[in-house]
Amino acid sequence: MSFFNSEFVQEELKEISTLQEEIYEKMYAFSDMNREDKLYHVEVLEKLLTKQRILYTRMSLSDDPDAKSMKETIMSQAVMLGFPPNTDISYVFANMTGIITNMKKAIAES
Repeated sequence: MSFFNSEFVQEELKEISTLQEEIYEKMYAFSDMNREDKLYHVEVLEKLLTKQRILYTRMSLSDDPDAKSMKETIMSQAVMLGFPPNTDISYVFANMTGIITNMKKAIAES
């Protein structure tokens, strides 16, 4: 069975897509949100990042050619975003986690 044909992976991809849509819909209104809405938005972002990190890890452990191809695509996109080639994506996830932590702290202190 292909990695992406797995019912579990399909459900995870569907949830990731739903979370991404929620984030994108409200992204431009963030500065106008009240404190509670900002915290909720950042929590959704955090949940999305966690799910993406887990899926990436699963792809990394898979021998499936489609999973390997998707992993290569993610690496290419990271380079297009300005990360050096051969950047460890776990480093990218760690940086994003740090940014989310700082956002939550800044919102809590405001």
